[in-house]
Amino acid sequence: MRTGVAALVGGIVGVLGVLCFLVAFGTDYWLLASDDCGVVGQPETTHNFTGTQSPGNGSEAVELTQEPATPSVILHHEGFFWRCLFPADPSFHVVWAVLFTNQPVQKICTHGYLFPLPVAVGPVPHPMYDATAVFRGFWTVFTVLAVVAALTGGFLLVCAVPFFSHKLYRTGGAFLITAACLFLAVVVLFLLWKELVDVRRYILQERGEGCPDAQVEVHYGWSFMVVVAGVPLVLLSGLLFLCIGKSLQRQT
Repeated sequence: MRTGVAALVGGIVGVLGVLCFLVAFGTDYWLLASDDCGVVGQPETTHNFTGTQSPGNGSEAVELTQEPATPSVILHHEGFFWRCLFPADPSFHVVWAVLFTNQPVQKICTHGYLFPLPVAVGPVPHPMYDATAVFRGFWTVFTVLAVVAALTGGFLLVCAVPFFSHKLYRTGGAFLITAACLFLAVVVLFLLWKELVDVRRYILQERGEGCPDAQVEVHYGWSFMVVVAGVPLVLLSGLLFLCIGKSLQRQT
């Protein structure tokens, strides 16, 4: 009876944790940022013109008045797959402005594989080259391995339930613990990168050359928060199934 209750709790907690991992992996909101520099190839400001007519002797003169454009900022969100930029109203906080309901239909997106550090294309040293770029390889490998381990552990545990196999319970629990540890390493690496690396330079990249005084605001995104929530859930689930496997082994 106790084994069944523990398996039920472990299964519910594990499913929630693995879903958190999959959502964090599949969404591109690990990093959120805003700046007032503007998009490459796009003018920073635009102007609207209105005309008024002045009465005259047989002729009409049109007086043009220049109205400043509505101020905007560039919002940035990024994850494993995509890196996107789009203009937005500065009254919206970046954390809320990147929600799906607030985003414009058209925005500039580029592939963000091996996020979070850029790779310089061209000669080295390159103006955009970062000596810490080797860090991105570890971040990517840990992320992919963690997702694979979480799915493998979940599959083994599904197979273990009808057969009460202590080997499958222990193996599945070990895979879940491995996945939690790998994603914990990803979180730690991401924290170190955001706090120690020049993230402002990374956000602006080539746009920074024309905006030396640009204001940049950087935040942890929704995907990062989701994976942080998933780590203890998956770790707890893995430990429960590992204990269940040992308990079943003693009973046989």
